[in-house]
Amino acid sequence: MEPFFENAADKPHEKCGVFGIWNRGTEHSAYMIYLGLLALQHRGQESAGMAVCNTKGPIGNMASHKGMGLVSEVFTGDVLEKLHGNIGIGHVRYSTSGASVEENAQPITLSYAKGTLALAHNGNISNVEELRQELIAKGAVFGGTTDSEVVAYAIAVERMKHKSIEDAICSITGRLKGGFALLVMSPQKLIGVRDPLGLKPLCIGKKDDAYVLASESAALSAVDAEFVRDVLPGEMVLITNEGITSRMVEEKEKKAHCIFEYIYFARVDSKLDGISVYDARIGGGRALARRYPVEADVVTGVPDSGLVAAVGYAREAGIPFELAFHKNSYVGRTFIKPTQEERVRSVKAKLNVMESVVRGKRIVLVDDSIVRGTTIKNLIRMLRSCGALEVHVRISSPPFLYPCYYGTDVPDNSQLLANRLSAEDICRQIGADSLAYMAPEDFSCMTGDLPLCKACFDGNYPV
Repeated sequence: MEPFFENAADKPHEKCGVFGIWNRGTEHSAYMIYLGLLALQHRGQESAGMAVCNTKGPIGNMASHKGMGLVSEVFTGDVLEKLHGNIGIGHVRYSTSGASVEENAQPITLSYAKGTLALAHNGNISNVEELRQELIAKGAVFGGTTDSEVVAYAIAVERMKHKSIEDAICSITGRLKGGFALLVMSPQKLIGVRDPLGLKPLCIGKKDDAYVLASESAALSAVDAEFVRDVLPGEMVLITNEGITSRMVEEKEKKAHCIFEYIYFARVDSKLDGISVYDARIGGGRALARRYPVEADVVTGVPDSGLVAAVGYAREAGIPFELAFHKNSYVGRTFIKPTQEERVRSVKAKLNVMESVVRGKRIVLVDDSIVRGTTIKNLIRMLRSCGALEVHVRISSPPFLYPCYYGTDVPDNSQLLANRLSAEDICRQIGADSLAYMAPEDFSCMTGDLPLCKACFDGNYPV
């Protein structure tokens, strides 16, 4: 989701989204990858890219294009027309490791002694420096600074020892620690791998003669593909001209699915590991209302990420839900404005309070999280300036207390407001009449008995 206010880092961001397709029936899959990436744009708005290959042509005929900006900015019609291939992978990026520069855009493409490969990666590898130093000792020279590039080089080097690229991928991914969903394309194969804890999502779809791999099921719908199943934690899926096969790279009894996918990252029309994101957010809002009721006239949500939890809160509390903010979707991204004054003007053009909804009313304002508090403070100020009598803030996640090391840009402790201030102090700082966060024990109202990673809230890291 795009930040509304002057501090671009006032919301946590997912690192990336990945999309891959093997299409037996056409030699031009680039447009389907484009549609899939558009559906995953919320997972990263800094850069986009794709690589394609024609399995019916000369071996190694891989073509790629990537650049800074949104999917629609990077891929024009002329660019897509030049990307011929029946298989391909795509990527949208928000940087959590490595600078936000074109050199770090993905997919990573490599030519090496035994062929070519392209790699797209969602997540973060916590032991990447060990791999990097091993490769540098062998003469590798890296053009970027991402862990994704290191993994791509490691696979290419390992391929020299194995009969197939899938064997090389198994060897390398078995060594990786952290959260990852990897797509790797060779001239004849499309391969997807998910980390053994299930931290990062990856699913399989099918349309006619095409198989699709994507970070979220919403991207399958964008290309009219039928959801088949989620890739299992620790599983590798291999798609070739013979069809799709599977093998376990590393199977762990312990699983730890990222709770923030359900709170914020994923699109509301996605289903991850059998759980509807929409239903999860409704359940979270209901839990908030049961645990932290308040007398109010209207419940509203922060567009867009707080709206569904706000609906759940309103249903449980028996208070009318209203849209208090109008979002102008045609205004450019506020966080790229060069000066503070320009950012503030852009915010006012992008988000406006509907005065008739809030004037003279006691408001419950629901949002998914507070990182630094800048966004919610501005929203409360806007509501009060339009006549709101009271503003009671309800957050559909616990306080952020610890950084994330698995591919989310939750910053270090010093930048987390809840790590420095109590809820009462935060309430005063943001100008609310009351503030309450979701209790961790209420996650079961969102995801049932799904095993979760909650490290950013409780400090219990699964790796």
